Amino acid sequence: MKLVKDIDNKAINNNKVSDKEAEEAFKTILTWIGENPNREGLLETPKRVVKAFKEYFKGYKENPNQILDKTFGDVDGYDDMVVQKNISVQSHCEHHMAPIIGKAHVAYIPKKRVVGLSKLARVVEVFSKRLQTQERLTMQIANTLMESLDAKGVAVTIDSTHQCMTMRGIKKEQASTVTNYYLGQFKEDLSYQNRYLRFISIPKE
Repeated sequence: MKLVKDIDNKAINNNKVSDKEAEEAFKTILTWIGENPNREGLLETPKRVVKAFKEYFKGYKENPNQILDKTFGDVDGYDDMVVQKNISVQSHCEHHMAPIIGKAHVAYIPKKRVVGLSKLARVVEVFSKRLQTQERLTMQIANTLMESLDAKGVAVTIDSTHQCMTMRGIKKEQASTVTNYYLGQFKEDLSYQNRYLRFISIPKE
């Protein structure tokens, strides 16, 4: 649990670099690859890239624990798993800054309170919008849900393609990566794991 908090604190207290400094850095990269950053088509490119990077990595400025602050207790004692499937994932790998594109499936077993369904997808979004490894991303989502919701159990699955594998290096276009992480009852009781895996494998009609 402490790992998630430590990473969050480092992320939220991000080093201050001005937009102008970032634009100059991208101009240097354009020159390095053999381009002329002063030609007409590239004059505004550094500014556009800075704007795009703010969107790609906005998760550094967001606290996932705050997203889960508001919960609801008027659920008539519901205590079975809540499963949300097919949450889109768009992230970037920390090794090559290449896109990671895929889907996340998330489940939790509430004790007494549940959280708004959109909040589950927002937690996935916050952690996705940072430089990541898929393994750590899976664990961060699960640990945050488990801790913030005081859940009986949490399960997270991510199925994605890594463009550092499909566009460079080994160039295996069809390769995908699946990671799973279980906590609480999902880890201790295989019947919960099996039900969860059946639920997320049911195709959408």
